[in-house]
Amino acid sequence: MSAPAPVPSLTCLIVDDNPQFFVAATQLLAEDGVTVVGFASTSDQAVVEALARRPDVALVDIDLGAERGLDVAQRLVELPEGGPPVVLMSVESGNELAELVDASGVLGFVSKADLSGDVIRALLARADSGD
Repeated sequence: MSAPAPVPSLTCLIVDDNPQFFVAATQLLAEDGVTVVGFASTSDQAVVEALARRPDVALVDIDLGAERGLDVAQRLVELPEGGPPVVLMSVESGNELAELVDASGVLGFVSKADLSGDVIRALLARADSGD
């Protein structure tokens, strides 16, 4: 019997205005082989971090208080030389947000309750396959 294939490591940027979520998500994702390389709570910070760190993916909260996560996602997607693929997150389920997500040009959506390295990898793989 052969050993299981190694899980490819990923880097990510988290854009969220909740520092407690950042700490919890960093720990959860680290256990799944995803390294959080930066944290931002505004669109300006997100752009600076994305350009400096070049993460494999950006996780962006839809509700950032004073800003809309969709606007932040749009700025990241339009970065020169291409920004990171963006996954929108919310404490809400994706059902009521499906149209917004589909129209936004982002990679996909994940509920914060379902966040995991496997979910992120599945979204990236789906994008790579052209689905």
